[in-house]
Amino acid sequence: METTPEQNKKTIVRFNREFIEQGKIETFNELVADDVFNHSAAPGASTGADGMFHFLQTVLKGGFPDLTVEIFDQIGEADKVTTRKAFYGTHTGEFLGIPPTHKKMTLQVIEIVRLKDGKYAEHWGLSNLPAVLAELAAQ
Repeated sequence: METTPEQNKKTIVRFNREFIEQGKIETFNELVADDVFNHSAAPGASTGADGMFHFLQTVLKGGFPDLTVEIFDQIGEADKVTTRKAFYGTHTGEFLGIPPTHKKMTLQVIEIVRLKDGKYAEHWGLSNLPAVLAELAAQ
């Protein structure tokens, strides 16, 4: 199935809205290839679909159940889409060992996703996660 850069951008938006914000597991299963490789996985974490699912659904949504995503920019070329976005949420659950602080957080993200046949095949990402952790841990 050949896809265009515009179709790929729509897939990224759908993944963010339906899976990350709404938690629709069927969307994750539909849009993520079984052999996806997450180049941004934490050291020791799975680089596959299971690791991506665990971080987004259990770790991130577990710490910030009201998580929302704002997409600022997308650039699509060939089979890759680069997205600049932000996650917003209130820290009401444990997050990476930090008990709930009820602080609002903004996680800034720039990611590149390679899609194959309309599904996530590879993921690279950069974020301000260390700054968010420092802010949450500050007394």
